[in-house]
Amino acid sequence: MMKINKSELTQRFMRYVQIDTQSDPNSDAHPTTEKQKDLSRLLCNELLQIGLIDANTDEFGYVYATIPSNSTKSNIPVICFCSHVDTAPDCSGTHVKPLLHSPYLGADIVLPDDNKQILKISDSPYLNNHIGHDIITASGLTLLGGDDKSGVAAIMQAAKTLMTNTDIKHGDIKILFTPDEEVGKGTAKLNMEKLGAQFGYTLDGGEAGSLEDETFSADAATITIHGVIAHPGYAKGVLINAIKIAGEILDALPKTTWSPETTEGREGFVHPVSVNGISEKATIQFIVRDFSEAGLMAHHEKLQSIAAAIIAQHPGTTMEYVQHEQYRNMKQVLDQHPHVVAYAEKAILKAGLSMKKESIRGGTDGSRLSYMGLPCPNIFTGMQNIHSKLEWIGVNDMVKATETIVHLCSIWEEEG
Repeated sequence: MMKINKSELTQRFMRYVQIDTQSDPNSDAHPTTEKQKDLSRLLCNELLQIGLIDANTDEFGYVYATIPSNSTKSNIPVICFCSHVDTAPDCSGTHVKPLLHSPYLGADIVLPDDNKQILKISDSPYLNNHIGHDIITASGLTLLGGDDKSGVAAIMQAAKTLMTNTDIKHGDIKILFTPDEEVGKGTAKLNMEKLGAQFGYTLDGGEAGSLEDETFSADAATITIHGVIAHPGYAKGVLINAIKIAGEILDALPKTTWSPETTEGREGFVHPVSVNGISEKATIQFIVRDFSEAGLMAHHEKLQSIAAAIIAQHPGTTMEYVQHEQYRNMKQVLDQHPHVVAYAEKAILKAGLSMKKESIRGGTDGSRLSYMGLPCPNIFTGMQNIHSKLEWIGVNDMVKATETIVHLCSIWEEEG
């Protein structure tokens, strides 16, 4: 029987989250922040210590490694397990202080460095599943970094388990850690030939037992407004302020639908994320999301129509509408390789969990990887309240994620 070293996994995770790896959406560098490489180098060294002799990290912060096959079979597909090292720009990741609550007793937790930050079981009912077991939080000033260092820790612990338990048969297993997933650049400099895998799994999901085989399709949209400039002292009847027109466009958006804060389930949305400009020219940046291509295009048409109607009220002004593809729903690829998801379902059940297949109202590196030739569903790690100071994770969930990885390796060997 397989036994995961729970204490080692806990310490591994708590060590990783203390390394600041926040990515930067405004940077054009790869990676967007050099500090992400601090964790990449640490992981590479730890993989070498575990015995993965080809472990290496490159100039872009990617980590590549191979757990060599110990099977007599020669036709086993090469699979990959992937997580990202960066944390989100939404909340500080500097000087993270992870706190182990051993065990969690079911009461509200006042985080010590900011007593206004209270983790309440009424707001996070999944805590009920962890009463009497260990959970980890941050201290109240930062996010925790479970997204996605829980995935990193689970993959690393699985690698250690496979290397020290040679009776667990498996084919070649690739390990990949990426930078910049949180800012949509996780695969920008990935060397697929160097990776050398045929199928993959990201470890970047939530509640134990969850398996995600579908993401949003995602675009960015930019509306650029050209006003009419004049000296403000002599502007009457001449000046048309592009910033004010941007405000009118934003005000014309639906108030009770079509936004992240008013949608759920399979509903798409349009979300303004940035406004910049001067009187002469202003830009509004949006993200556009839907599970279907048709829905995505309908959102673009509606947004462009709203903006054009406002522009038409201001003769002399013009606008440009530019859309940019970010990622597409990975289900379109995964449906062509149903065994990849089926094996994950089987592994989750073998870990003693109930399997919950879900759709992600967002994306993972797996969205892009699937379209780059690596069909790649997403597996749970346990992370909760991500991108916030109230982020937490159950240690048992990380243990189960690690078990799921190991079972998957065995299943691919058996089926091969």
